Amino acid sequence: MMPRRIVSRAVSAAAATIFTLGLAGGAYAQQSNEVTGGSTTDSTSAGNDNGGGLPQVQQQGDVSYTSGGVGLDESKALQSAQSQWPLSLRFTGPGSDFLADVKVKIVDAHGGNVLDTTSRGPYMLVRLRPGRYTVHAAYKDNDQTRPVTIPAKGTAKAAFYWNTQ
Repeated sequence: MMPRRIVSRAVSAAAATIFTLGLAGGAYAQQSNEVTGGSTTDSTSAGNDNGGGLPQVQQQGDVSYTSGGVGLDESKALQSAQSQWPLSLRFTGPGSDFLADVKVKIVDAHGGNVLDTTSRGPYMLVRLRPGRYTVHAAYKDNDQTRPVTIPAKGTAKAAFYWNTQ
């Protein structure tokens, strides 16, 4: 009977120590001044609160956007969310390979810059007001332009294809 009691107390003491150290470590981590994800300035999809694998939504002026889709979960999430965003952009290369790091600039009908960013993957969703815009996309110094009209109801899509990888 004595050995079981000693083993039981030792296990309880070890568990209490591990639990205490875990809480202390968690409290220390919460005191960190660094942003590790989940804020609107976060450029990663880690820690996002959009749900369903959708990358973090970014804000530039009064334009919201998100981009990504390199992984399967993100790709599916972005494709399924297209109907909820006024503008959907897709960037592909030879063999329909997905492209990332595409420089995107959207200009309104008066020539004013609306969005100037870099896509983090083959899909970009942009929340724009209804109107006419020009989308400039550059990949490895190859520029392309597409006119788009955002309707009052519904969505617009533009696809960009480059022969280079």
